[in-house]
Parts: sequence; C-alpha cells; structure tokens
Amino acid sequence: MERIGIYGGTFNPPHIGHILAASQAIETLKLDKLLLIPDRIAPHKDLPDNSATPEQRLEMLRIAAAGIPKMEVSSLELDREGPSYTFETVSQLRLRHPQAELFLLMGTDMFLSFENWRRAEQIARYVTITVAYRGDKGEREEIEAQKQRLLERDYRVTLLENPVHSISSTQLRRLLAFRCAGAFLPEGVGAYIQENGLYDTKADWKQLPMEQLEQVVVSLLKPSRVAHVLGCRDTAVELAKRWGADVTDAARAGILHDITKALDGPLQLTLCAAYGKILDDFSHKYPKTLHALTGSLVAERIFGENLRVVSAIAHHTTGKADMNLLETIIYVADYMEPNRDFPGVEQLRQLAYQDIYGALKLGLEMTLEHLKRQGNEVSKESREALAWLSRTDAP
Repeated sequence: MERIGIYGGTFNPPHIGHILAASQAIETLKLDKLLLIPDRIAPHKDLPDNSATPEQRLEMLRIAAAGIPKMEVSSLELDREGPSYTFETVSQLRLRHPQAELFLLMGTDMFLSFENWRRAEQIARYVTITVAYRGDKGEREEIEAQKQRLLERDYRVTLLENPVHSISSTQLRRLLAFRCAGAFLPEGVGAYIQENGLYDTKADWKQLPMEQLEQVVVSLLKPSRVAHVLGCRDTAVELAKRWGADVTDAARAGILHDITKALDGPLQLTLCAAYGKILDDFSHKYPKTLHALTGSLVAERIFGENLRVVSAIAHHTTGKADMNLLETIIYVADYMEPNRDFPGVEQLRQLAYQDIYGALKLGLEMTLEHLKRQGNEVSKESREALAWLSRTDAP
C-alpha cells in the first residue's frame, strides 16, 4: 500500500524548519512521497499585507524542495477558488489515491485545535493525523493528552518527535526585514525573495516621516507590544519638552526602542551574529536582554537614525555611566509610560517631571531589586550607572 504524506500551510515564506520536518516525516513514516501543498487563502488567519502571492509561495516551495527525494510540491489548493479547507484537500487526494494510506502532517498548534477544524471528523476518516513536535516536557504532556482525547474518538494519531527549527514564518519575516534571515532559508529561496523584493527586503525605511515610521514599526511588533511602544514615544516627547531635549530625537527613539523585542533569545543572538556584533558572557547567558542592543543596530542600519537616537535605544534597559539627557529620557519613558502598572510607578512618574536623573536612579534601583529577587544577575552597565548617579558630581 502506498504511503503518502500531506503537509499543507501558508509557507509564507517556506523555511528550513518546514523542510526538515518534511524530511523527517518521510524517513520516520517510511513514506513513498510527501506532498507540500501551499494554500490559496488560509481559512484561519489573514496574511500580512507584505505577503507573497499564492503563486510566489508555490514557486518558493518548489525551489526549497528541489532535488529532495520523495518530496513533491502540489498546486492542489491553488487550483481551487475560495478558502483552502483541509477537508476538501484530503477528499480530493482520497479520490486520486483510493488505496493509499494518507498521513496529514501538522504542527502542535494545529493539532491542539484540531476538533475546531471544519469537518474534522471527515478529515480523520481519511488520514492518520501526524504531529511534528520538539519534545519539550510541557509540550509533550499537552500533546499526549490531546492524543488520548482523539484516540477516544477513534481517530488515528501518530506523534513525530522532530528536532525542527523553532522559528515561525512570522519571525522569519521580521528577520527578512532586518536583513538577517539567511540561516533559516532553504538554498535558493533567499535569492528568490531578494530578486522579487518580497517581505520588505528592498524597502527603504531610512529617515521615514513619523507617520510612516509608526506604520512600519507597528507591523514588526507583536500586537501586545504596540500600546507600550506608542505610549513610550508620547511620554518621551512630553519629557523632552519638559527638560529641553530634542523632541524629534525623543519621538524616534521612543517608537523604535523595542523594534526587535518580538525576537526570542536565540534570534537575538542570530541578529547579533549577522551584524558582526561580538557579545560578552552576560549577553550569551541572558540573550533576551539583547533587544536594546539589537534595536539600536536595526535603528542605525535599517532606519538610518542618527547616533543620538541609536545610543538612547542601546541603553534603555540597563542604563550606563554618564548618560546624557536623551538617553535618560528614553530609559525613564520606557519605565513609566501610561500602560505600565507596578508598585512605585506613580512615584517615578511624579519624580520624572521634578528630577529626571532622580527618576533614572529610582528606576535603576527598582530594576536591580527586582532582578535580585528573581535570582538573576545584574549587568555591569546597570551597576556602573548607579555608581555614577551616586557620586556627588552626578547630574
């Protein structure tokens, strides 16, 4: 009996994780072939405005899968009109291959929500649900529980522990915009993306007017981060007016200060490596703290910001000795913008309009106390900043 794998999705764009998962499925499940099927219209989500067309996603998949034994790219869903529902796809494949054993490959998120799919019972009659997952303890427990629930409904389920790259297509699009995605793209896909100017790879974002800059920044943030970033920008402008700093610099540093915040720790390290930035041991141990550094690199290289703005972004989390007024304003604005809510924030807000460097010192002290309670190390820059502020000749 022929064994056929089905791997669908947006593939926007296809990345090395997709290909590794597909290759692992071919080997582990002993498939005769695996079909990579990009959807025309994803029924469960709207694609970003800068997405590739369905035809471009199909072509990128063909490039990514070229020369890999038993891996085929199918236009099945692009050949249909309307949303690309999986039940229609597996029904068509069942008609084409009535004697074959079909395996539907999916990731953990899709597996955990499978009962909510349109005509899930019909899909389950035709295929063995195959889940590629990383094998983390918490994830494994959740997946095993879902597997048991589906087995009780007489669905066929196979778990496929797979060392897939954890990057998502959403994160990859951010890296493409930051010009550092090469390590995650199958051979030839990066060149295709660049040639066609996909995913903002040819966008010129240097010195954008504030309205356009806001639109670009918001598109690169997690939705949950947007209110904070806009709040930080507006607060930085208010503080700049109060203390006589450059209002334009304050606004631009404020809106760009978290531009790379959506990247996880490993991807922060990826960006630093791509930009040729050598890191100390502290940064390697706590890579999530790197968003200030990587944000400053992106602000300079991608957005063309001046060195005043770049420096303010670089030091907005740890501070440093001899901070200038703009650097201080961005640190304090990040700490006290209107969406912040923690013990002591009201005191900090009041102090910021009376003594901006006093507010900086208070913010650093609260941060250091919080880190110590958590058992985390304090950066050298933060210690030096507090030592500087404690001197009699400090501002």
